[in-house]
Amino acid sequence: MKNIRPRQDENAPKVYIETYGCQMNVNDSEVILSILQDEGYVLTDNMDEASLILVNTCSIRDNAEQRVWGRLEQFRLQKNRRPGVLVGIVGCMAERLKDKLLDSHAVDIVAGPDSYRMLPGLIRNVTPDSPQMDVALSHEETYADITPVRMDRNGVSAYISIMRGCNNVCSYCIVPYTRGVERSRDPQTIVREAEELFANGYREVSLLGQNVDSYLWKGASGNVDFAGLLAMVAGISPELRVRFSTSHPKDISDDVISTMAEYDNICKHIHLPVQSGSNAMLEKMRRKYSREWYLERVAKIRSVMPECGLSTDIIAGFCGETQQDHLDTLSLMEEVKFDYAFMFQYSERPGTLAARKYPDDVPADVKTSRLNEIIALQGRHSLESNGKDVGKTFRVLVEGTSKRNADELFGRTTANKVCVFPAGGHKAGDYVDVKVLSCTSATLIGECVTARDGR
Repeated sequence: MKNIRPRQDENAPKVYIETYGCQMNVNDSEVILSILQDEGYVLTDNMDEASLILVNTCSIRDNAEQRVWGRLEQFRLQKNRRPGVLVGIVGCMAERLKDKLLDSHAVDIVAGPDSYRMLPGLIRNVTPDSPQMDVALSHEETYADITPVRMDRNGVSAYISIMRGCNNVCSYCIVPYTRGVERSRDPQTIVREAEELFANGYREVSLLGQNVDSYLWKGASGNVDFAGLLAMVAGISPELRVRFSTSHPKDISDDVISTMAEYDNICKHIHLPVQSGSNAMLEKMRRKYSREWYLERVAKIRSVMPECGLSTDIIAGFCGETQQDHLDTLSLMEEVKFDYAFMFQYSERPGTLAARKYPDDVPADVKTSRLNEIIALQGRHSLESNGKDVGKTFRVLVEGTSKRNADELFGRTTANKVCVFPAGGHKAGDYVDVKVLSCTSATLIGECVTARDGR
């Protein structure tokens, strides 16, 4: 079995990797590191000693791309100071912009999300006058045979990609154009990866996909859907926590919900992006569900798992959004009362259906005002949700030391709420029973009641 942690070799060529965007990009960076490790590279946190600098990029929002453009000047300085240093842009931004990135003298390699296997060859073929690019999209690539080299620092929680691409083509979203069509991994490779992680001390895996609920493997011995995959991974050990992201409201099934309820070690949290509470906006966004359908799914989840955590994504100021559309979003938030949410102003992405078909006509100040209202309301709901947990005791998986206090540890409840508590003699990887004494809108604050070594 491949070493799942980065190798250390002072004499080996070193690669520095910056990762932007979602959890799937983190997992992609770990796949890239595995491929490069087989070529002799070792990971470094110090860009000044790297012979290869890679930036794994995200194109979902414009500000993510702007951060990468801002970093290019730093990479150019590295190349000026240390001749021979190579810089590569990989991931969604590489796929979207392609050879436009090569116009920057700081970039030697451009590789899309389906071209990571080609990186060793691209690196070897770079010359001062010949930068290299491979942005071919695949209908088959899942990297199922590659064991990611884990870049996390806690050795407790890890991501497993179960599928790649997306078939939904929401009008605002760039993902189908940068990650290609949807394809699922062989479930046996997923289970094997989770088993290896558990054997190496990890106590939590997060199954990742752009739309995990549409996971479907068609094999010779039968089909496996997402509910079946969840059961397979949860069956590895009751001591292995299982999370997943992201669900799509149009696809989350009763079978998935009942499977979650059946297994104690499948965490009771669902990230269910709603984007808008307005049917008019949902139709224009091509989300393929209505407000009523979304609320029915929430009701079903809570009828089966009353304590299930619910989080969401919300876009403020999508094309043509009226004040009534905005109020519909606020009213849906009031009805659901999410535990937390990721909230953004609409950012037009070139090449999407919305960019081609709908004018980005909501004024910037109106977008900002609406977003601020959404954020304020969610803040109240988050505080209210956490307040209901005061006095309760939860089993928490310790993930590490609190950033604010070295004498405290942090972990998450099954509902994905962050909990902070005195360290005592506990360590990362332990399961600890924590009684909640107080809270903020973002954090539960508690004390240990009992503990059991999770390793």
